[in-house]
Amino acid sequence: MSEFLEACMIVAFGISWPMNILKSLRTRSAKGKSFPFLCFIFGGYLCGIASKLLSGNLTYVFFFYVLNLCMVGADIFLYFRNRRLDAQRAAAGERA
Repeated sequence: MSEFLEACMIVAFGISWPMNILKSLRTRSAKGKSFPFLCFIFGGYLCGIASKLLSGNLTYVFFFYVLNLCMVGADIFLYFRNRRLDAQRAAAGERA
């Protein structure tokens, strides 16, 4: 039962990442994003993965930790891409 509840928690947290990634893709802007927040979340998932590996408790929940880590990693990548695009727009606006 505890693994099921842990999986529910991870899935609940994970539902927001696809929406966040879509927003990053659509807006093409890093405004409103917090890089430190993304790093803390990424680190938290790394700790969860390390905990599962060290305990030898590799169940289906492990998959959700890895999936969420990948989605946060994608959002971090998009943060830097969008920050670059924001800087390019700002530079183009200054020249106009």
